[in-house]
Amino acid sequence: MKARVMETAVRALDAEPKTKSSYPSPFAERIVGREKRALGDIFGLKNFGVNLTQLAPGTISGLRHSHSRQDEFIYVLEGHPTLVGSGGDMTLAPGMCAGFPAGAGDAHCIANRTTQTVVYLEVGDRSAGDSVNYPHDDLQAVSIEGGGWVFSRKDGTPY
Repeated sequence: MKARVMETAVRALDAEPKTKSSYPSPFAERIVGREKRALGDIFGLKNFGVNLTQLAPGTISGLRHSHSRQDEFIYVLEGHPTLVGSGGDMTLAPGMCAGFPAGAGDAHCIANRTTQTVVYLEVGDRSAGDSVNYPHDDLQAVSIEGGGWVFSRKDGTPY
């Protein structure tokens, strides 16, 4: 993906929303209702990504996963999402944040189990050579140079 460099500052909600997932079918269908605005890409940031993410009621952020090399951080702006993690579920509120260190194995996702829209910032680094574990699905991912992911089944068979 080529970065689109714009001005020094923008209104976050003016960033183009992305609703399509990079997950292969049938996994992509599980996150319908998620909208991301890739704020870091607007400025050509290469070392870390920042997304303004919105979850409609009943939507999840992604499949439960953990990264081998990339750290992740979220900060809740609106709504009361549920952090679904290896240690159990926790309801979050505006102003709360959570972090997921690379290699810790804490498989997690954010779920909107409410009737209101959830909005949060997600920040992650872009360490090369990352792999993603999806413990509850027959899926694995490996990062590729230049951005993006290659998905396969756990036995290595491509989707």
